[in-house]
Amino acid sequence: MAKKVLLALLVIVAGLCTFILTRPDTFHIERTATVAAPPEIVYARLDNFHSWPEWSPWEKLDPNLKRSYSGPDSGPGASYSWVGNDKVGEGRMTILEATPASKVAMKLEFIKPFQATDTATFTLVPEGTSTKVTWSMDGKNNFMSKTFSLFMNMDKMVGADFEKGLANLNTIAAHDAAQAAATAVPDTAAAK
Repeated sequence: MAKKVLLALLVIVAGLCTFILTRPDTFHIERTATVAAPPEIVYARLDNFHSWPEWSPWEKLDPNLKRSYSGPDSGPGASYSWVGNDKVGEGRMTILEATPASKVAMKLEFIKPFQATDTATFTLVPEGTSTKVTWSMDGKNNFMSKTFSLFMNMDKMVGADFEKGLANLNTIAAHDAAQAAATAVPDTAAAK
C-alpha cells in the first residue's frame, strides 16, 4: 500500500514538474498612460534616478529605504541601488539607453527576495501637449518563476504597480509642466 501511495505521489510531482516546464520561458508586462506634460518634461523625470522617489510606486513602501547612486546623474551608466524591507527587497537599476524625449531603457537586477535580471523600458510618444508613456518590463522565467506564476499573476501584480507609478508620474510631470509654462510667460506688467 505504501508503495502505491509513494508511486502516486511521484507521478503527481513528475506531472506537476512537466506542466511547470511547459510555462512560457519569457514574460512581458506593459502599461500605458497619457501624462499631461510634453515628452521632454516626462523624460527628465525618468532619465534621472534622483527624481524617482517622488513618483515611483515602490518608494513609499519602505520609509527607511536606503538608496545609493553611482555613475553620471542621468543617461547611460547612471545607476540606482536600493535596500529595503520585504516589500521592496534589494536591487539595482542601470540606464542602458537614453534617447532624449522618447526612450529610457534600463537593466533591472533584483537581489532580494529573489534574484533576477530584467529589462525595463519607458517609451514616450507626443500627443498634443501631453505624452503617451508606455512602461514595460521583459525578462526570462526560470523554473522558480514559472512555479510562482501558477499561484500569482505577475502581470496583474506588477502591472498594478506600473499603473500607480504612471499616475504618480502624471501628477509630478503635470506640475513640472505648469511651472515651466508659468515661468515661460512674459511678465506683461514689467513690459509696460
